[in-house]
Amino acid sequence: MIETRWLPSPAPYGPVWEAMQNYTATRDAQAPDQIWLVEHEPVYTLGQAGKPEHILNSGAIPVVRSNRGGQVTYHGPGQVVAYCLVDLRRANLYVKEYVALLEDAVIGLLDELGLAGACRMAGAPGVYVPVEGAAPGAGPAKIAALGIKVSNGRAYHGVALNVDMDLSPFLGINPCGYEGLRTVDLAGQGVRMPLRQAGDMLAQRLAAALRYHSSQRGTLER
Repeated sequence: MIETRWLPSPAPYGPVWEAMQNYTATRDAQAPDQIWLVEHEPVYTLGQAGKPEHILNSGAIPVVRSNRGGQVTYHGPGQVVAYCLVDLRRANLYVKEYVALLEDAVIGLLDELGLAGACRMAGAPGVYVPVEGAAPGAGPAKIAALGIKVSNGRAYHGVALNVDMDLSPFLGINPCGYEGLRTVDLAGQGVRMPLRQAGDMLAQRLAAALRYHSSQRGTLER
């Protein structure tokens, strides 16, 4: 069973992070997997491998050291975050498969919305899109960030999709630890839609993929 719910938004990062940790630590074998959708107040988060030097100018935006994987990213209004609280063993998923599932859900959504060419980048979890008019050799731009934490076979944190936001705070960091990495949103790529609609569509794809893998339990050797 997978439950999906919206958290009151915009939400500060800290209480949501604490709630994810509490749910993961106290859930039992029967507890449902959950997808929490939220829009955050402005915040920079540094992952476990995050290097402070990748924060170039935080200004008035708070910086939080998080326990998710990855480097530094920004959360703020106009971005939907899907926090996936998933029992990986019950879902029949290894960690690398799970990361690919999250990325595939975003890539599938972008394709549905008419953004062709969305892709992964080796060594840089997340989802990227080609940008018309970009400088030669610039490469694709990041439209969704990803970071997870696994504790006792149960994952939390998740994926953040830029919908229609002020992208200037990304200039204050090296996104995901990459200097000069361009960040874009759906609106800037010609896809304008309400944030809640984007979140609901993403959650539907995530839930469908998780249900599929859970249904395969026992068919693969683990």
